Amino acid sequence: MPICTTCTRHVPYLYTVYESAYNLRLEHCPSCGAFADPYVEHDSLLLLIDLILLKRGVYRHLLYNRGSEPRRIGQQDVGTKPTRWSLIVPIGGTLTALDAFIRWSHLNPQQAIAVSPWSTGTIVNFSRIFIGCFVETLAFHVGVIVACYVVLKFLSVLKRSESHPCDIRNEFRFALIPLALFYSSITKLFLLFLLTIWKPSISAIPAVSSTPAYMMLLDDDELDKEWIVRNVLGGMSAGFGLRVVLDCNPVFTMMIIVFGWLAKTAMAGLIRAWVGGSSLSGEQWLAYSIP
Repeated sequence: MPICTTCTRHVPYLYTVYESAYNLRLEHCPSCGAFADPYVEHDSLLLLIDLILLKRGVYRHLLYNRGSEPRRIGQQDVGTKPTRWSLIVPIGGTLTALDAFIRWSHLNPQQAIAVSPWSTGTIVNFSRIFIGCFVETLAFHVGVIVACYVVLKFLSVLKRSESHPCDIRNEFRFALIPLALFYSSITKLFLLFLLTIWKPSISAIPAVSSTPAYMMLLDDDELDKEWIVRNVLGGMSAGFGLRVVLDCNPVFTMMIIVFGWLAKTAMAGLIRAWVGGSSLSGEQWLAYSIP
């Protein structure tokens, strides 16, 4: 059953369709009085922008309400709501391929222009990185799902006295976890992609000796922007996505993300030599992978 994106209460329908698919009226939530899901009228570009900005409402729309059947006046019900597991494969595959391209660009910053991007060596190198990204992503998601299972069991013991748990927790499914993680990774991948195609220029002017040491840490030559975006911002956005799904204290989501990071780091250590193709490239892969 769909939920209100404002108060997370169950609503029977999100909108009503009259005669034509373009003639619709948004439904109001009986609990809070707001529109049940205003994102029904938004196009994909606005959804993508709100995902990058980490808007809680768009997460609830995509995770719980996407594909919900409306109330139809003068029409027969058509179509079925796609399963969440069927959405994971195309979304996850696309984002993993984007992540592989970003890492390939990071590990091969000085590739000669004369080398064709469709050469055998380039394709083999990219394929290894793609497989490495896939295995790392799988390890991270499995670690997060296992940690979520443990945390939810612990919370269920603490909250057995609740006679009416919140509606969003009643709608919880484990398929929501990888979907939330993929949606939350769009923020970091968008910024990493910008850093890949638009690298900051390195200043040739030497730093002034009177500059304080703590200010030197913010210099372009010293600050690792990719690491900050991938791990700090990526961890914060992943925790935000899990909070929407789990509806629990941020401390628990932080513990879950840390456990997923540990699983991802362990897997990166196992595959670094194969993915990198050499000890040096393997070390660069591991340095880029671990938090």
